[in-house]
Amino acid sequence: MHPHDTDSIIGINWGSSNLRAYLIGADGRMLDSHEAPAGVATLQREGMVAAANEIRARWPEAGHAYAAGMIGSNVGWVDAGYVDCPAGAETVAQHLVPTRIGELALHIVPGMACVRAVDGAPDVMRGEETELLGLLAAGNVEPDAIVALPGTHTKWIQLRQGRVESFMTSMSGELFDRLASGGLLASVLEGPGEPGPAFAEGVRTAAEGTLGLGALLFGVRARMIRGALRRDQTSSYLRGLLAGAEIADAVALFPALGDASVPLVGSGPVTRLYQAALAERGFDAHTVASADAVIQGFCAIHALAGSSR
Repeated sequence: MHPHDTDSIIGINWGSSNLRAYLIGADGRMLDSHEAPAGVATLQREGMVAAANEIRARWPEAGHAYAAGMIGSNVGWVDAGYVDCPAGAETVAQHLVPTRIGELALHIVPGMACVRAVDGAPDVMRGEETELLGLLAAGNVEPDAIVALPGTHTKWIQLRQGRVESFMTSMSGELFDRLASGGLLASVLEGPGEPGPAFAEGVRTAAEGTLGLGALLFGVRARMIRGALRRDQTSSYLRGLLAGAEIADAVALFPALGDASVPLVGSGPVTRLYQAALAERGFDAHTVASADAVIQGFCAIHALAGSSR
């Protein structure tokens, strides 16, 4: 048992594939963590109860508990809805959804929804809002900034005056995973892809915008067959194409992207790819550990929610 009291809280980042839970002290430090392949997409309701009970049993004396991510979606435990942007920490804290999963009483954090002014398109996110609020609370990002959260579905977020104004979601990570696991390109792809000359060439090719992504993707196979690309470079080139096209979209939507160093929130390998892609386009970026941002986000939400209890 960990030495803590009811001033400690539980924060759960409960996504589609994985569950990551943190015991957070009153001073905002992580006291303990727990991770399991227990995402909501893999569990029925009894499985969610079992996962929640395991967390409660691990940290029985913790006080309030919060969960963010797909656990609050229409395929999770309860639909926590979305708050409309522009929105900040106060709005999120005002729309927490109280519930109980087995032995664990908790509040589920709502997602965020926006309609982008540039193209009039809607977008939604769930889970990333807690990371953003953590960045702001810790002072790791300017109140007016562009933030990127690379991953399976990468988010590019415009912050204004410390609130989320609008954002864009790109499925580049999922596209790579699916193209590598089946279909025409799977037979020519090799390795996970990494920064280097082939990656940089892919970024530049997509950024030029001469052809659409559909034609460029087939070009991965054609280049390898015709000897313009070695097999061990194909994955890196494809990663570069996807990142380059995504950054071009982000620049079109958020022209202020190059005004300051872009915070990249996520895991090491994927943030390094995006840092290299942005550098190829002449943009500076720096990495922020996802767990640190999430923990600070839960602390910020707890402080605001507590003041209204």
